[in-house]
Amino acid sequence: MKGFDARFLERYRERRAADAARTPVAEPPRAPRTPVRAALPFAPAGGAAAGRVRILGVDTSLRSTGLAVIEAEGARMDFVDCRPIRNPARLTLPECLVNIAETLERYIDEFKPDEVAMEGIFFCKNARTSLVLGHARGVVVATCARRGLPMAEYPPARVKQAVTGTGRATKDQMQRMMQRVFGLPELPQEDSADALAIALAHAHSRRLAALRR
Repeated sequence: MKGFDARFLERYRERRAADAARTPVAEPPRAPRTPVRAALPFAPAGGAAAGRVRILGVDTSLRSTGLAVIEAEGARMDFVDCRPIRNPARLTLPECLVNIAETLERYIDEFKPDEVAMEGIFFCKNARTSLVLGHARGVVVATCARRGLPMAEYPPARVKQAVTGTGRATKDQMQRMMQRVFGLPELPQEDSADALAIALAHAHSRRLAALRR
């Protein structure tokens, strides 16, 4: 504090002397500003080239991970496929993680997506639930990264807002909206519907980013 007080007094005396002589006081040089960038765990939207893009949406959980693929080109969104990865209760945690990884590998081989969109991490009151979900997410991230797929993540409320107009949409509302948007003959399974919504939110994000360029 003494050093600060001494500098303050010195500056004050300079200003008084300058006022008396009516000469401007040179301002001390300012350090250049460093641009601030948001820390994103995944690459931002828009990894694939412009034009038609195939998007894989993933709604991660241990027992039922939702997968969905859509194709987007401008304002057009076409349904390709959706299904869950089911892990029966009898499987241990390692067995569930292996099944998620192997099934996702085959799914990527089958549908060959250009980009991946996932639901972002959200707060869980139960620490064990958070830990288990983290294991499942890690497997999905590693599998997609190994294939070199650009990835993006979106908070659950943002996905709901993007596809239904409200961040508090229920599971049933999400299912019915996905059925209506893609003209499906029946309601998609819950986790598959969430994966579809995530893929759709990513497609909207890409389109808005392209319009701003």
